[in-house]
Amino acid sequence: MAVRVQVVDLDKEKTEEIVLNEAVFDAPVKPHLLHDVVKMQLANRRQGTASTRTRSEVRGGGKKPWKQKGTGRARAGTRRSPLWRGGGTVFGPKPRDYSYRVPRQVRASALRAALSSKAQAGRLIVVENLSQERPSTKGFRALLGRLGVEGRALVVTNQVKKDDAIARSCRNLPGVTLLPAQGLNVYDILKHDALVITRDALGLVGEAWKP
Repeated sequence: MAVRVQVVDLDKEKTEEIVLNEAVFDAPVKPHLLHDVVKMQLANRRQGTASTRTRSEVRGGGKKPWKQKGTGRARAGTRRSPLWRGGGTVFGPKPRDYSYRVPRQVRASALRAALSSKAQAGRLIVVENLSQERPSTKGFRALLGRLGVEGRALVVTNQVKKDDAIARSCRNLPGVTLLPAQGLNVYDILKHDALVITRDALGLVGEAWKP
């Protein structure tokens, strides 16, 4: 069955109806693939810079605190012992790389599943184009309201320039993320309630992610 979606203008007036690529926007939604890819993306974003000092890295420890026998106290050979205040940490975190990769076909299948979930839920909004004469956060919020966007929104265009009006308008809106079509990913699609995409970007996505 063909997947159809309406293309609207910035006032949510229908301009035409188009047929989406079924392989990309009507693919089976497999939760385990979505989980695997989101887990990979979050792991790859970790800095991995947490570090603790071992007993060889903390200060002190050159002299034995007291003699071995005759004091009535427990034996002690160094002030660097993990048992002592200011001593080293045992098995604490050290800098490491958390990143890993899942197979390319798995990533592609997960992205198609994420796009399909938005299309099937009616959360895919295709606009003819997105443009503003000047940057305006209030104006962009009103634009999303006219499009019927509620909650968090992922806005996808064919390209993103940091200084253009759209980028400057939505960067201060909480819950709104602007991405180019090439940067579309599973985590951001699932994180947001609605996917707002321009017609040009929709064509790029459909061509890039078809099997």
